[in-house]
Amino acid sequence: MKTYFTDFWEAVKKGDVWTRASLVILGAGYLGRKQYAKGILVTAVQIGFFLFTTLFSMPYMLKLNTLGTIQREESLDLTTLQRTVNQYDNSLLILLGGVIGILVIAAFVLFYIANLKAVYRLQKRCEAGKAIRSFSGECKELFDRRFHITLLTLPSLGVLVVNVIPILFMICIAFTNYDMDHQPPSFLFTWVGLENFRMLFTTTTTITFGYVFVRILFWTLFWAVTATATTYFGGILLAKFINDRRTKLKKMWRTLFVVTIAIPQFVTLLLVGKMFGDYGIVNSICSRIGLTGFLQDVGLVSRGLTYIPFLSKPGWAHAMILLINIWVGVPYQMLIATGILLNIPEDLLESARIDGAGEFQIFWKITMPYMLFITGPSLITSLIANINNFNVIYLLTSDYVTANMSYANSNAREVDLLVTWLFTLTNDYSNYKMASVIGICVFLICAALTLVSFSKMTAKNRVVSSNL
Repeated sequence: MKTYFTDFWEAVKKGDVWTRASLVILGAGYLGRKQYAKGILVTAVQIGFFLFTTLFSMPYMLKLNTLGTIQREESLDLTTLQRTVNQYDNSLLILLGGVIGILVIAAFVLFYIANLKAVYRLQKRCEAGKAIRSFSGECKELFDRRFHITLLTLPSLGVLVVNVIPILFMICIAFTNYDMDHQPPSFLFTWVGLENFRMLFTTTTTITFGYVFVRILFWTLFWAVTATATTYFGGILLAKFINDRRTKLKKMWRTLFVVTIAIPQFVTLLLVGKMFGDYGIVNSICSRIGLTGFLQDVGLVSRGLTYIPFLSKPGWAHAMILLINIWVGVPYQMLIATGILLNIPEDLLESARIDGAGEFQIFWKITMPYMLFITGPSLITSLIANINNFNVIYLLTSDYVTANMSYANSNAREVDLLVTWLFTLTNDYSNYKMASVIGICVFLICAALTLVSFSKMTAKNRVVSSNL
């Protein structure tokens, strides 16, 4: 970073008249050295930036400090008997336009510095008597030596538009009072600082976000670790069973489990959710065989119920979600594990057997380290994906209604993950400010787990690779 700015100041100090002219007109350095096409293109970018900033983003950025002050009002024009609307401010557009404007300015500053350094390098080439590449020659390089820049340009712009801008916008929303009572364009919202973060950790008779957040966070982390571990190890054990030389009809078993993957997951989850519903087919069978009555006798089911609350009561719902996730997730992990197990060197396993190692020792000392070495990054990705596993929780518990008033007061349920709670706050209650705060918390948790896991995994992989 120090060298980056040092080169810029060197260009400012030692540049000739054309290089210094580029401080005002970006294309001057190229035009003065007869690179007319490049000079016109760079100058056009500069003009486009000033037009965009002046005509579009500047009016929004000037109002960023207040997010608007003029409320929308309708009035009746007595001469035309038509309703008219005043020139009101839209807080949402002000915030979005301001964020985009700041990003464009930041990008232009980087472009400005890079352009001056490029012009200075061009000056030094001329002073050294070296040939100057033509504009057409530089364009050809974009499909040859610098082809990586061409390939990465569109994906980088896509990441900026689809990921970076929405993330920054969401972070800004967390510091406002944007909720159901402050809905643009009818109403304005404004900055409230850290008030929403304070509310997330507050528990009173009227505000229960702190009580709910701690419990949902614990359930989210427990779910993510348990769901990842059960499907991962379940897939490995199932793959070991199917690929064992003593197992008969291997193709049949493998086909049965692969077929479950072919069915879209949301269809499976919706169907299973109905099957285990309060009046679904599973409860009908349990009632006929006497299982419901037995569970009532041992105290696991309330006597006031005529069904087993598989997906409608805390505890039962948590356990069933984990069990159903195993059913849905194990076949996919089985396929991954099968491909890896078949690539373990047979001579390595045979050597272990000759040395007297049992099946469990081979599995624990050779198979598992090899699996973790190969699937380590995928395992971390699965953990993060389960933290944000919206489908399983939402589709299985769409009919779940909480009886806990503290949860209800915060628009949450005992079975919610942070991501489903966030969805409910935005989709059903338009509480965008608290949803944004929760989104930031989810991001920090995922980022921390990813960094720690990858660092630990990398260190362990070095040891495993040296032993294999």
